[in-house]
Amino acid sequence: MDSIVVSKEDLKIIEKQLGRGVSNVLNIEKRCIYGYPQVIKSFPLKDGKPFPTLYWLTCPYLVEEVSKLEAQQKITEIEKIIQNNPELKRKMIRVHKEEIEKRMKLLEEKINSLPENMIKKLKETGIGGIEDFSRIKCLHLHYASYLVGENNPAGEIVDRYISRKYCDDKRCEKL
Repeated sequence: MDSIVVSKEDLKIIEKQLGRGVSNVLNIEKRCIYGYPQVIKSFPLKDGKPFPTLYWLTCPYLVEEVSKLEAQQKITEIEKIIQNNPELKRKMIRVHKEEIEKRMKLLEEKINSLPENMIKKLKETGIGGIEDFSRIKCLHLHYASYLVGENNPAGEIVDRYISRKYCDDKRCEKL
């Protein structure tokens, strides 16, 4: 999927969506039907520290929908679904490793200037900085990964749980 360059207006919208300033946005990977940022790609360092999440869900509507799933204990349910299916388990491990590869590619020019412990963390942790690839830390991160076209089984399952993929009340137009 081709990424989209981030304008100053996009950054303002992303900050409103997230309710905080952002400093490591590389680009917008997906927009909603109204044209607003939905998923951003982040640089793997933020404020001099590892930021091991490449894809970040910014759409307030989808963030809320995924939060509802987490409140319903869907993380545990999805972990069990994946652990009980060898093919999904392999895909899950693969998507973590692919994210590590992409992260390291983004850091190619800076890697030699980073401390060894930081390099180790960036090379050995998966989506969201998780160390145990059989566990799920956050459904938002996996859903963001899936929305940008990654073969993320956790994100795909989340997508099945969400019946409406965008707000129909256009509340995001207030941004």
